[in-house]
Amino acid sequence: MEVSKDQMLALLSHDLSNSAQMLGCFLVSSYSVNTDANSHLKAENLILLGDALLREREYRRAIHTYKQALQYYKLVPKQNSTATRSSLSNRSSSPSSFNVSAINENEVKFKIASCHSSLNETKAALVEIEGIPSKGRTLQMSLLMAKLYRNSRHSRFAIACYKECLRQCPYVIEAIMALAELGVIAKDIISCFSQTSMKNGRASCEQVDSNRWLQRYVEAQCCIASNDYKGGLELFGELLQRFPNNLHILLEIAKVEAIIGKNDEAIMNFEKARSLDPYIVTYMDEYAMLLKTKSDYSKLNKLVHDLLNIDPTRPEVFVALSVLWERKDERGALSYAEKSIRINERHIPGYIMKGNLLLAMKRPEAAVLAFRGAQELRSDLRSYQGLVHSYLQFSKIKEALHAAREAMKAMPQSAKSLKLVGDVHASNSSGREKAKKFYESALRLEPGYLGAALALAELHVIEGRNGDAVSLLERYLKDWADDSLHVKLAQVFAATNMLQEALSHYQAALRF
Repeated sequence: MEVSKDQMLALLSHDLSNSAQMLGCFLVSSYSVNTDANSHLKAENLILLGDALLREREYRRAIHTYKQALQYYKLVPKQNSTATRSSLSNRSSSPSSFNVSAINENEVKFKIASCHSSLNETKAALVEIEGIPSKGRTLQMSLLMAKLYRNSRHSRFAIACYKECLRQCPYVIEAIMALAELGVIAKDIISCFSQTSMKNGRASCEQVDSNRWLQRYVEAQCCIASNDYKGGLELFGELLQRFPNNLHILLEIAKVEAIIGKNDEAIMNFEKARSLDPYIVTYMDEYAMLLKTKSDYSKLNKLVHDLLNIDPTRPEVFVALSVLWERKDERGALSYAEKSIRINERHIPGYIMKGNLLLAMKRPEAAVLAFRGAQELRSDLRSYQGLVHSYLQFSKIKEALHAAREAMKAMPQSAKSLKLVGDVHASNSSGREKAKKFYESALRLEPGYLGAALALAELHVIEGRNGDAVSLLERYLKDWADDSLHVKLAQVFAATNMLQEALSHYQAALRF
């Protein structure tokens, strides 16, 4: 009694992949297919077994099985193989219908490439997917190819593949985000949409109008990628008005707010996102880092507990664990941050967390490598800040100044980048006057930037102008007070023997 392919297909269609891979062992060892005359049937059965193994995430077994299938397929007489190139999913349900049963060689190569990709074997994956003719590539194939090229740092090829994805379908959001991060301007990305319309016939006015939100989305992502955070937030805000409670937009806004130091706003938006979907994992490591800055360890504990219950395999979970463990065990925290990078080599918060931990552990040379790793993926304010502080920690003033100026060049309208240049000058007694000018420029650009105010107050104290420091800091008490402001005021008052005032501000700091 023989095993039918229909039974195997039925198991796969019901997603019973474990049973399917066991049944597949019977199918491929069936006597009737173990003859030279049945190479095509043997190849088909091996592909079905490979599909079951792929779904079970037994990637190496799947690769081996698919390659066996292709070897058998090569033995099929050419006159038959040309007549059978349609999708396996379109094959006849009859196991005896040879001419209409199908093996799509391109699909099998794509599955092999997908397995290699899941094993982080980028070169091997590229070898397989590059073997698929361009005319035979589906949207899914083009997207995987783009990711593989990007991971192997072939940016030009990656851009071409991502654009091809958008020509096939303008709603591939991850392609839009990737193109923005790769430095493609909004106009060039949007031009791919019109090419899609031309392929599908002339687009109506209604269709063009309905796609305007997508164009705004492209513009927002390009603003963020070019460090125009203000412009990006404004565009995301417009989109949020049109699509209220849009989880993806809320998370994008919160992530940007976290990057630029709008911590309270970011926390509020992350909490709103969690109220909409308590099982969301995306960007929750960013939220964890914010909770640590607020010393809100009860919420941080709950967040990490929730994330571990949702999906303990995600890189965000290991960054959140790293944040939680930092005050207990820095080495343990570092191992969690490194684990997040091993899971996903493109996970930027993992590099940022690793760099900050190494900086706290007085290992600035290693911290530089971590922050450079983040920058290679996407330069943002935090990687620049990390680089500057790392270089300053081992007295590489020239390199620190270069990194700070790079930040200022990338973000000319950012008070944070101006402060970075000020921090470098302030590290040297001869540069304090320059530092003062940069801090004052930062405050003119962003009057509520407490970091610049605290740095300027510290300069005043160093140069014996305690009164100027107090008057500067007291201006911030009403609208921007936090524990760091009260601590700094307490230190200034203590230095001038105003002990009662110092005690009052230390007590105020403890209430935060």
